[in-house]
Amino acid sequence: MTPVADSGQTFVTGLTGAIGGTPLIELTRISAESPFRTFAKLEGDNPGGSIKDRVALQMVRDGIRSGRIVPGRSVLIESSSGNLGIGLAHMCAYYGIKFICVVDPRSNAQNIAIMRALGAEVEVVTQTDPATGEYLPARIARVRELAATIPNGFWTDQYSNPLNARAHHTTMREIAEAAPGPVDLLFCAASSCGTLRGCADYIRAHDLPTRIVAVDAVGSVIFGQPAGPRLIPGHGAALRPKLYRDDLADEVVHVDDTECVVGCRQLARREAILAGGSSGAVVAALDQLRDRIPPGATCVLILPDRGERYLDTIYSDAWVNAHFGDISHLWKQADVEVASC
Repeated sequence: MTPVADSGQTFVTGLTGAIGGTPLIELTRISAESPFRTFAKLEGDNPGGSIKDRVALQMVRDGIRSGRIVPGRSVLIESSSGNLGIGLAHMCAYYGIKFICVVDPRSNAQNIAIMRALGAEVEVVTQTDPATGEYLPARIARVRELAATIPNGFWTDQYSNPLNARAHHTTMREIAEAAPGPVDLLFCAASSCGTLRGCADYIRAHDLPTRIVAVDAVGSVIFGQPAGPRLIPGHGAALRPKLYRDDLADEVVHVDDTECVVGCRQLARREAILAGGSSGAVVAALDQLRDRIPPGATCVLILPDRGERYLDTIYSDAWVNAHFGDISHLWKQADVEVASC
């Protein structure tokens, strides 16, 4: 950042300078009765609203520097459930690059509207893959087709691109530098495995004592569980990403959709943080392991995105009741607990 003369403030040049450097805050109410400390990395504070801004910047900037992406000529193509698509839409608008994002019917209308407002072309795949019954293989097949047929088409391929993981070396570095001492447990949601692998690589390269808890969705196949239906986009995967490695996590916790909703609602009620579905998953994973976390330990939860894009789903009582029944008692106790703080 560049200092503003005599103001004590700072500014950045261009949108890209605002990516990263997100705050690490202590959560004082989620774990009020626990003998350990809990911190949250608020990745929703990135300009595009999610941790995927880091990945989008890394992939686009590296592609431009290497000559594989040429502003004004190249056409970027990617499959996304929303957040990476928005991050890439920001980067492509900034650098003057055409962008096509392939989504499926589970992508919410607001995400699609944001991408289109930024100049992206959005294509919705409406049929699942015949072999698996999942949308992700169908999305990837369509991306491959577009990349092969569009002149100067370039697939960033978040699922196998090592730059996806490399973008998160800074995520873990920021956490390690901001935390009040060594981080004992890092809770990280799994999807493309970019965040998980990038943080793991940094931890091992710098010989940090941090143990990694991977938080996956029930119904996700990443860690060898059987495939099943999932409602929360951006958490888990129908295909194991190529960025996956067997040694990425010290422990894996699986969280279902109901637990994601409850975790999000508790985070909003107790800490006044409105975050997305995978953030609720890491809160739920912390709760699952609560009795096993040593006294005095420092835990960090990576909260990948903001919650405004989930107002019609996770934060809608009508949507929740339609899918899970009335489960409000699971988070309303938070009001009583906060009032007593």
